[in-house]
Amino acid sequence: MNDLSHRELREMLGYYVTGKLDEPERLSLQAHLDGCAACRAEVAELRGTVRKLDLVDVARIDSEPSPPPGLGEDVIRHVRAAQSVRRPRRSTPLLIAAAIAALAIGLGAGWWLKPTPATVALPPTETVAVQVDRAPVDASAKLINHTWGVEIQLTASGFETGHAYQVEMINTRGERSSAGEFVGTGTRQMRCNLNSAVLRADAAGFEVLDHGAVLVSSTF
Repeated sequence: MNDLSHRELREMLGYYVTGKLDEPERLSLQAHLDGCAACRAEVAELRGTVRKLDLVDVARIDSEPSPPPGLGEDVIRHVRAAQSVRRPRRSTPLLIAAAIAALAIGLGAGWWLKPTPATVALPPTETVAVQVDRAPVDASAKLINHTWGVEIQLTASGFETGHAYQVEMINTRGERSSAGEFVGTGTRQMRCNLNSAVLRADAAGFEVLDHGAVLVSSTF
């Protein structure tokens, strides 16, 4: 694994965020992520996609509605019958236009009457205690337990504008792994979602770091 190229490691990121790597592969890729900001950014994007896929209720997926079979032919047949009995020949374009309109109405009705799926339930959040170690930082956090790991919803202000901060998740064995990065917004309140591959049962806390110094910490 140590001899893998950067390209080969990037190709493994999708398996990493979905928990499909074996333990040696995961540890090797995690070591690479600790030193590669580009791959960490790609992991964050992939986790955002996976998070949205978690909200999909497969049981509610169905095909797009369609008009009844033969609707178009039936409309045109009735129009032509009416034309031959009641209308002079010069009205043919108007009748064809009426047929097209009727067909469009049928399609629209099919879409309008499509049952509206029930609102997809969002995963529950868990509020956690936060310790702030540097003024004027103010922060609060919630966790979301996913099948692929823990998501941290961080709400904060007081981080230096434009300055980058690192977030690390700590597991129950004291091991650390990256949960992402964010850029400070000064006095303006920010909300950011940070993702960790540590499962909730194994997560013990997280820290927000500035060049190794702890600014914010939380123990679960």
